[in-house]
Amino acid sequence: MKLNTYLNFNGRCAEAFKFYEKTLGGTIGMIMTHGESPARDFVSADWHDKIMHVQLDVGDQILMGSDAPPEHYKAPQGMVVSLTVAAPAEAERLFNALAEGGKVTMPFQKTFWSAGFGMAVDRFGIPWMVNSEQAA
Repeated sequence: MKLNTYLNFNGRCAEAFKFYEKTLGGTIGMIMTHGESPARDFVSADWHDKIMHVQLDVGDQILMGSDAPPEHYKAPQGMVVSLTVAAPAEAERLFNALAEGGKVTMPFQKTFWSAGFGMAVDRFGIPWMVNSEQAA
């Protein structure tokens, strides 16, 4: 079994995933618009260029997403995407990139469980936790 994160956006999925691809160092392996899908008739024509499904491969992990039509979109609530990396400097780089243009909810800092930890909501409305492993 694998558990994967699936993010919904209000029309900015393509922009968000290009940013995540660059920031996280992954590769977009699959992307399909609503207009390219067999379900194209279930969304308005002005929504055909929005993303029905995208998959970003980051190492052996997968991040997926789509644009939810306005009548189905709800802002993320009650969840956070968590990233853990070994090096505190890399964690801080990721945190700063994700926080840019968004909102810091906990500044990146040393904690009792981590050499560096921070929380932010990115400019696309997705909440993130960035954690570096504690040195042994």
